[in-house]
Amino acid sequence: MWAAGTLKVRDCLAATSVTLRRCLKLVATMAKSKFEYVRDFEADDTCLPHCWVVVRLDGRNFHRFAEKHSFIKPNDSRALHLMTKCAQTVMNELEDIVIAYGQSDEYSFVFKRKSNWFKRRASKFMTHVVSQFASSYVFYWRDYFEDQPLLYPPGFDGRVVVYPSNQTLKDYLSWRQADCHINNLYNTVFWALVQQSGLTPLQAQERLQGTLAADKNEILFSEFNINYNNEPLMYRKGTVLIWQKVEEITTKEVKLPAEMEGKKMAVTRTRTVVVPLHCNIIGDAFWKEHPEILDEDS
Repeated sequence: MWAAGTLKVRDCLAATSVTLRRCLKLVATMAKSKFEYVRDFEADDTCLPHCWVVVRLDGRNFHRFAEKHSFIKPNDSRALHLMTKCAQTVMNELEDIVIAYGQSDEYSFVFKRKSNWFKRRASKFMTHVVSQFASSYVFYWRDYFEDQPLLYPPGFDGRVVVYPSNQTLKDYLSWRQADCHINNLYNTVFWALVQQSGLTPLQAQERLQGTLAADKNEILFSEFNINYNNEPLMYRKGTVLIWQKVEEITTKEVKLPAEMEGKKMAVTRTRTVVVPLHCNIIGDAFWKEHPEILDEDS
């Protein structure tokens, strides 16, 4: 008797399962249209697994943008701090970014090797970073350029590159910092010749043609009494953004059971925030000091 009942229940469940599958198939078929074949044309842009994903963005036609908005030459600290604020906003929104590096009108963002954010689609990485950065640039503009209105929207382009090892990633970031040094040294001498010696931009360019780093340093020191090594680190090294734990002290009102009125007490809490550094990332010293950046389980 019990065996027969069990068989009936089993047959009933099997029939229900078949019916349910048919219904789901019917719903799926009804939800589709004859136009869905166009999805087959979408390119697969999945980034390789177990690789560092780097999104680098650059200002589009920023030479013109800087001129129209009266940027200070050779370096405008307002513009650099604004770029860093935008990069911090990106990192706070996209927490899979472990480190970022910026200089001039560019910023590079490094995503975790194990990040599965948006299924590692390169287009998603790039568009989210660039759009968040560009909108932040407009949003925070007045905080840094109080007396200079934004005349037109800035543009940024982006690219995605994957690096298979820790060493190739470190070499990439070293390349960007070396580029920062080369460009800033040239610009510092160039604008000193234009602004202080009265040369035209073309004359300054001709004066510097074929010169080496030692020659540029000599021009700065002998003609303008400028020791390049004393220039601000932000100009010479760029900006590194990493996550660090910081302690914040806040005031909180605490009521004890036996007391009617609360007492104000200082409460310390630890938060992980994005911190800007202006330091050398070429070589091993920085990476030994911050091993958590390359940690597989970070």
